[in-house]
Amino acid sequence: MADIKYEIIEHLGVLSESPKGWKKELNLVIWNGRDPKYDLREWAPDHVKMGKGVTLMEEEVGELKRILNEKQV
Repeated sequence: MADIKYEIIEHLGVLSESPKGWKKELNLVIWNGRDPKYDLREWAPDHVKMGKGVTLMEEEVGELKRILNEKQV
């Protein structure tokens, strides 16, 4: 499997932290030199290892926000 290149360009917040120190974070990330995307996933404390996650374009984040606001979550 090829190496995945990433750069966290903006840390937006932490949703939770596990007892082992992994944090579920929302970040703006550049993956493999492409345009930045909003990224929600668990990260090891040193940000070298990561869990599976979800990446969203800006329009998708806006739609998610709209849906959550409608549900008053």
